[in-house]
Amino acid sequence: MAFGTGSRYRRRALQRAGLAYGMSVIDVGVGTGLVAREAARLVADASRVTGVDPSPGMVAQAKVPDGVSLIAGRAEAIPLPSACADFVSMGYALRHISDLSVAFAEFWRVLRPGGRICLLEITRPAGSLSQVLLKAYMRGVVPVLAKMVARQAETPQLMRFYWDTIEACVAPQVIMNAIANAGFENVMRHVELGILSEYRACKPRAAAAL
Repeated sequence: MAFGTGSRYRRRALQRAGLAYGMSVIDVGVGTGLVAREAARLVADASRVTGVDPSPGMVAQAKVPDGVSLIAGRAEAIPLPSACADFVSMGYALRHISDLSVAFAEFWRVLRPGGRICLLEITRPAGSLSQVLLKAYMRGVVPVLAKMVARQAETPQLMRFYWDTIEACVAPQVIMNAIANAGFENVMRHVELGILSEYRACKPRAAAAL
């Protein structure tokens, strides 16, 4: 639905957040592996990328480069040791987290001092007209196109639900406050096209591992 631009955007977002060659990455909510694939390209070693997802079925279906590790787990309880990664990413799954403070505390725990986070999310536009247009697109046009591509009867309903999760997602400032309250510094939000939010932050280099 992104007209082929999705992979390029995800790669650039990770780069903007500081992901670079040789870093170790935990991709939380790995899903189909779209973010993990771009992370593996940037660090140039797929074995340094671990994908975590609460759905064993999704883990089984993820399409990632050979070497990427896939494990079942939740953002609120990541089954990995403390201070084991340089970078934590999450692609469009924030709206499914029940407790942001618990999840961000986990991100802090698994990161080494100086580690970074990059959380991608779709945010409702600020203007009311933009919201109406996006809702019409997501609940009307996208389900029809998705059905044509996927050729599955339930696809339109799933895509309409996708908009519902966007509409119900907590406000950007709430997310940023929760990241800061977890102890991260340099918390910022970068927005593309008015709806694509990138939340970035760093764990202080002087921070002690929990």
